[in-house]
Amino acid sequence: MGHTDSFLREATQVIAQLDQAAIERMVQLFVRTRQQGGRLFILGVGGSAANASHAVNDFRKLAGMEAYAPTDNVSELTARINDEGWDTAFAKWLEGSRLTNKDLVFVLSVGGGNREMQVSVNLVKALEYAAQVGAGICGIVGRDGGYTAQVAQACVIVPTLSPHTLTPLAESFQALVWHLIVSHPDLQMTSAKWESLPVPR
Repeated sequence: MGHTDSFLREATQVIAQLDQAAIERMVQLFVRTRQQGGRLFILGVGGSAANASHAVNDFRKLAGMEAYAPTDNVSELTARINDEGWDTAFAKWLEGSRLTNKDLVFVLSVGGGNREMQVSVNLVKALEYAAQVGAGICGIVGRDGGYTAQVAQACVIVPTLSPHTLTPLAESFQALVWHLIVSHPDLQMTSAKWESLPVPR
């Protein structure tokens, strides 16, 4: 029970330490983006890419937002990696999507991108491009937030309590926080299926 106990205790501590004000700022960024007819572009790598795909579904279906993730189109993604390089694949995809200052770029990442450490440089370059065109930027990240935290209008940093659980807790809490956001009464437009059904007695 040692690992199970410590993992769940850390998860409880993370919840207690999440920055609620940052979450509320993110909610308002999503609301503003939808109100001005902007689109949502969700970027993630590895497990965070799977989270990005899930989040695209939720924001489209429950919040009525036009949302996309570059990792959902493996043909285009791998063509860009092959022809233009991994580091610029996301930035070029945003450029090809005609990113504007009405749109919002949403990063899901364990570290948020770090050019100096050469980790997730594709996120760094994508965010540089987003800033260049004046798009909104937000993220849910771990560690110190990396480049995402430096340039975002709102960023939720999942606290690191142990180097052994950094990635699983960061990626787990991406899901918790985006589900909180998409179910926020300021943003949610449609009930999820199970919530619309009567509770059995």
